[in-house]
Amino acid sequence: MNNGPVLSPISEARALVIDGNPTSRSILVSQLREYGVGKVSQCHRVVDARVKLEHGRYDFVLCEQLFYDVAQSGQGLLDDLRRAQLLPFSTVFFMVTGEASYSSVAEAAESALDGYLLKPFTATTLFDRLHVARVRKAHLKPIFTAIEGQDFELAATLCMERFQNRGPYWLYAARIGAELLLRTQRFEEAQELFLTVIAAKTLPWAKLGVARAQLESGQTGRAMTTLDRLIGDDNTYADAYDVMGSAQVDLGKFDEALETYRMAAELTPGSVARLQKYGMMAYYMGDMATAARVMARAAIVGGDSKMFDPQTLVLLAFANLQIADRKGLDRCLSDFARLREKSPDDRRLQRAMAVVAALQLIRARQFSAAIDAVRQMAAEIRAPSFEFEAAGNLAGVLAVTVSTSIDLREADGWIEEIGLRFASSRSLGELLACACPAHEPHATALRQAHAKVNKMAESAMALSLNGDPTGAVRGLIAAGQSTLNIKLADIAQQMLTRHGSKIRDPESLKKQVDALRAACGTQPRRASLTQDRHRQPGGLNLRMKVPAAETQAV
Repeated sequence: MNNGPVLSPISEARALVIDGNPTSRSILVSQLREYGVGKVSQCHRVVDARVKLEHGRYDFVLCEQLFYDVAQSGQGLLDDLRRAQLLPFSTVFFMVTGEASYSSVAEAAESALDGYLLKPFTATTLFDRLHVARVRKAHLKPIFTAIEGQDFELAATLCMERFQNRGPYWLYAARIGAELLLRTQRFEEAQELFLTVIAAKTLPWAKLGVARAQLESGQTGRAMTTLDRLIGDDNTYADAYDVMGSAQVDLGKFDEALETYRMAAELTPGSVARLQKYGMMAYYMGDMATAARVMARAAIVGGDSKMFDPQTLVLLAFANLQIADRKGLDRCLSDFARLREKSPDDRRLQRAMAVVAALQLIRARQFSAAIDAVRQMAAEIRAPSFEFEAAGNLAGVLAVTVSTSIDLREADGWIEEIGLRFASSRSLGELLACACPAHEPHATALRQAHAKVNKMAESAMALSLNGDPTGAVRGLIAAGQSTLNIKLADIAQQMLTRHGSKIRDPESLKKQVDALRAACGTQPRRASLTQDRHRQPGGLNLRMKVPAAETQAV
């Protein structure tokens, strides 16, 4: 008779207790040892817990929700760990909370697929809850194993089978299955699954999943309506603000995104990810004082964490220069030096540090050295590895350089190249423009670049409409080779696919399009604030390879 999955010996398990209160921490440690856990570690600060969880693997994590002496919380820690994929599927994460904070913790605990412990509880209650969580993990192990093995079709099939048969933990399986469908761009199927879950049991994460599926499938208006209703039902649901902010940035509604990210950061003041988004958005909206304050806070809270995005230090350096905070600018360069010690070969870090070093040279009025540094950065503008983030940072440096009355005649030409290459949409052009607050003519040129790219695309499309699809593809390839804009390459590819039978020598043109796409490198199709493609607002973090067509997450 099959009595369920076989559990590993509890004596081989490792646990971590995170609690600022020494008495309650000691009690939890003793209870875990009584339960039979082989090794129990403990810490009293969220920052220490983050480091332990980044560098060690634990079977159980018991974390207090409230830390009264700092503006951090267990929920913020859980959220960041989940987004940065630092919690293995096998880890059981329980939030420990009092009655007063239960409502704010239940959804966070649920979203990590484990649960919460409501004070006061007995040792027996703890043991029962841990056992149930272990059994659940064991039941879902085949799904998790398939995901870790990158076999997403098998994982999705296992999830759907468990959901349809209402097997043990079918709701958890449904959520994982829906996430897999979203990540593999099966948006309609994902939306149907989320709606089925809602019909069976109304859950916030399922409603948020509907909005995410709507956004990904281009139903932006419907998604915004879904999000408005969800936030209206629960204005403390931080994940909903994350998705809302992502949509607003992509739509170019930066002022609305700023308010949304502010709300999210205030709901979870210890969340590194949300502090960074709020600070970055404040910078792009020209509120340098807020940007400097919030991003400095993010650097303090998570500067030594894997969840910290070094782009935060770049924008913090720009903000500090704008508000004449010399010491703040020096700290940014020092923080970069520390990051480089950990990852000396990271090209992204090298580029980012070069930007901050150039700003420091300009502040110190070492103009000759600053010009040399800027020219070295600009030499990479057409390199396939030169990404949108580097383009925005270079545009910002050029704006600062010109506004300082440094004679750099090439600057306008470089700005033109940056705009034509990366302003594939209005919101992308606007994001580039917002990176140049120091020199409005550059910002204007970057805003206008999107219209120029559109005109190139329209000219080619006109040829196709007039019965010359071959000329249209050739025109797109020529424009793409001139600008290295991925949008033009995408349209050429689509036209080849749609009109292949009417195009002369399609194989030769396909090779040219493929070469063009390689030359364009990795470019976003949608506006975003960070390069971290693993952080999916509102979603579970499944260890999945990002499809080539997937955009950068906001």
